[in-house]
Amino acid sequence: MNPTGLDLPPLLAAFVFGLLGGAHCIGMCGGIMSALTFAVPPSMRHPARLGGLLLGYNLGRIASYMIAGALVAGLGTLLGGLTLEIRLALQVFAAIMLILMALYIANWWRGLLKIEALGRRLWKYLEPLGRSLMPVVKVPQAVALGAVWGWLPCGLVYSMLTWSLAIAEPWRGAALMGAFGLGTLPALLATGLAARRLSQLIRHPATCSLAALLIIAFALWQLWEVTGMLATKGHHAMT
Repeated sequence: MNPTGLDLPPLLAAFVFGLLGGAHCIGMCGGIMSALTFAVPPSMRHPARLGGLLLGYNLGRIASYMIAGALVAGLGTLLGGLTLEIRLALQVFAAIMLILMALYIANWWRGLLKIEALGRRLWKYLEPLGRSLMPVVKVPQAVALGAVWGWLPCGLVYSMLTWSLAIAEPWRGAALMGAFGLGTLPALLATGLAARRLSQLIRHPATCSLAALLIIAFALWQLWEVTGMLATKGHHAMT
């Protein structure tokens, strides 16, 4: 099942969504990336070491996304095995969440903050563990910190997880979230390496608005495909 309703490979679409959500990623995790950079003693703060720590952090973060994607897609397997109507309902739900994600990225509507609140119960237990790993001076520490911070309540990630739910295959759900995580890398690496000009471009309101409109276009196409499938099913039922 391709929940985009498009011929575009789902992994590529997920990667693009990660790129488009860069501004939100900087807001959510940019501070952590900066903290990783400045926690390294000045005498050890050379590009190779900083690059290794930042990549290690993101490796752990993306690994957590993939685990979450597999778990949610497993639930989708159970639900999707029931009826065609439920599978289509999952696709509609994923499309709606993508639209909400777009509104969130463009700062047109902040309703996803309420959904983020659902993850705060788990986060209050994980946050102390993450803080205990700082300051990070070794790559294994960075990977562990990223794995913890990958569970940070995030409306953007939750929206993508609904897409994994619609895919309903654990390995594909994991791959989808991995591709999404890779798409978020440029924005976060730019923040961690103090690439201010690129960070400012990513966070510019015009960039965010364009990203939102593209995501909404994807979601509307998905809804159109679901409508077509329902119409075909209704025609077959009548004949």
